[in-house]
Amino acid sequence: MTPVAAEGDGTEADLAACPECDELHVRRAVRPGERARCTRCGTTLYRRPRRRPDHMLAIVTAALIAFVVANTFPILVLRAQGILSEATLLGSVAALWTEGQEPAAVLVFLTAWLFPLFDLLALFVLLLSVTTGRRPALYAPLLRALQAVRPWGMIEVLMLGVLVSLIKLSRMADVVPGVALWAFIALTVLLAAILSYDLRVLWRPVPHQEAAR
Repeated sequence: MTPVAAEGDGTEADLAACPECDELHVRRAVRPGERARCTRCGTTLYRRPRRRPDHMLAIVTAALIAFVVANTFPILVLRAQGILSEATLLGSVAALWTEGQEPAAVLVFLTAWLFPLFDLLALFVLLLSVTTGRRPALYAPLLRALQAVRPWGMIEVLMLGVLVSLIKLSRMADVVPGVALWAFIALTVLLAAILSYDLRVLWRPVPHQEAAR
């Protein structure tokens, strides 16, 4: 960790306020993987990720492809008494709705489909803006919306539920993992890398020439 000095001259853009104690600090350059912390309370002020924006853009693109595959093909194929049944995420949401469980259907749709998709699309646009050096007019509102929505994406919880269901259903019928299940597994791994990326870096991205080093 690299502490940031609490004293010194600098313009407003060169200052960082501690989110815990409001102490103002003059920004200092940190190396990839390092973080700057408050000299008063030790809270992390900002960090420089190990992955450059163009690296994260590639990861987000791969996650978007996995998301499309996961929602196009069946997650599970059940074979019982000669009858085949396929389960997809949106199909499960529709089944919950038709069975009168509208709140559960809406919750699954939002947390397992809409919010994760918004997270990936918004981050793709933001990272593309950083790598190209062109910020759209909606850059700041989009980043604020992403920070507000991100905690509600729960694909990893969905995956845990699917795996538990897979174990239970295997005792009653032949269960064949679908293509979407493997896509969801890949998506979960990619999301782990994406969610570890500090969004605060995007408010003040590393200059393009410095990031390319």
